[in-house]
Amino acid sequence: MALMKKIIVPLLFLIVVSSSPAYGHKLISHDDSHRDFDSALVIPDHKISWAIYENLGINEAKFYSFDAKKGDLFYTSIVIPKIEGLEEYSPTLVLVSPQKVQNDNNSYGTHSNTEKFLYEGNFPGREFYEPFGQVTYWERQEIKTEIPEDGRYFIIVTDEKNQIGKYSLAIGTIEDFSGENMFLILPKSWFETKLFVNDYASIVISFFILIALPITLSMIFIKKRKRKLKRFS
Repeated sequence: MALMKKIIVPLLFLIVVSSSPAYGHKLISHDDSHRDFDSALVIPDHKISWAIYENLGINEAKFYSFDAKKGDLFYTSIVIPKIEGLEEYSPTLVLVSPQKVQNDNNSYGTHSNTEKFLYEGNFPGREFYEPFGQVTYWERQEIKTEIPEDGRYFIIVTDEKNQIGKYSLAIGTIEDFSGENMFLILPKSWFETKLFVNDYASIVISFFILIALPITLSMIFIKKRKRKLKRFS
């Protein structure tokens, strides 16, 4: 019954928000190949609110890039899904400026143009609940800064504690779904969220509902049709 509720609520929510201009972060899908500066995952517009779901292994690093202008306000944050075993998981976030990349394309160590952000709060961290995906997260680093110069910047999320885990990287603050097909975007986002938090039961039930619903409606229609035919026979 609880699982059914977890499926039905988002479906009803989808109908409501599909007529609205926006809803939260836009997910950026990827093939997990962004492992260095050259293959960095491109953020189309750092001001728009994006979310990226990631798995990170021991000593691994994920790279992201975005273009920005001097004086732009920049926001990014890391959250961890509330899953057993991730209570003290906290990858390092690094912000690399254009000058640093030009000077050394293969390193992101300590440098005046490289800012490293560590999580300095208590574990497991402050919680927040995301209603559409029905997922609770633990908050980690949150960065709000002003861009110092024009150019291409890089975000790097890396493991420095010999830990394996999952994180969601958020970038930007402006919710913008203009021109998007919400009936495609939202179901895809819900599906990817469930995969991210390993909620496979909800995925199976959702497919069952999608298959069973049209069959049930068809049977009801056929029965009503037969009743009408009997009346006039």
